[in-house]
Amino acid sequence: MSTDNTVTVTLSQLAKMIDHSLLHPTMTDSDILTGLKIAREQNVATACVKPYLIPLAKRELAGIDVLVCPVIGFPHGNSTSEIKVQEAAAAAQAGGQEIDMVVNIGKVLGGDWEYVTREIDEINRAVVRHGAILKVIFENDYLQPEHIVRLCEICTKLEVAFVKTSTGYGFVKQSDGSYNYLGATVSDLKLMRKHSGPKVQIKAAGGVRTLDDMLHVMSLGVTRIGATATVAILDEARKRGIGKEPVTVTFKPMQEKAGGY
Repeated sequence: MSTDNTVTVTLSQLAKMIDHSLLHPTMTDSDILTGLKIAREQNVATACVKPYLIPLAKRELAGIDVLVCPVIGFPHGNSTSEIKVQEAAAAAQAGGQEIDMVVNIGKVLGGDWEYVTREIDEINRAVVRHGAILKVIFENDYLQPEHIVRLCEICTKLEVAFVKTSTGYGFVKQSDGSYNYLGATVSDLKLMRKHSGPKVQIKAAGGVRTLDDMLHVMSLGVTRIGATATVAILDEARKRGIGKEPVTVTFKPMQEKAGGY
């Protein structure tokens, strides 16, 4: 709950908002093991992994309530719908309990909403059938507000569990000529919360790197973030007196970022 620039939280509540991201393409099995140790020790919501790592993650997280969260069609969403459905079903069968899939961005930008709807629906059905839930990644850096609104409406109708801002790898040309991504912005998160049904949760990914960032997006109605800076965020929470009992803390608002596509 929030008022102005304050949020009332516990440390456990913050930890269980985090999907600890282990998705960089250069990560070795040794890197993954280190990351899974962090996920386990910090008692986060999930460890977000590439599909081939599901067995390893499942083994390392056995016996605790940190879930395995594989990604599908990641990061560009360009596999055929049939392959994405198969990949999602296989990931759920292998032990993935939350599945993050990327929409077909070209189809979204081209306005082929029938294709987009059918693909999300088929993947969601496959995931739910195997006892998992689906998060749908929009990759907002590539999109205009009208695309985001339409995707929220589609996901609400299809009763997906989460809508998600970004992969963290959607690099686009910025106004200064460099290639980067904005990820989760305040304006996009407000738009997503406004146009998603009450049962659809919001995941902010990309650019949520500090405790203040996390508290701010939480105040906007976000219930999950994707993060690599998990340790730094939770250590800062402890330093600021956030522990087992609810405490009201003040946060520094995120600056609205402007980029270019």
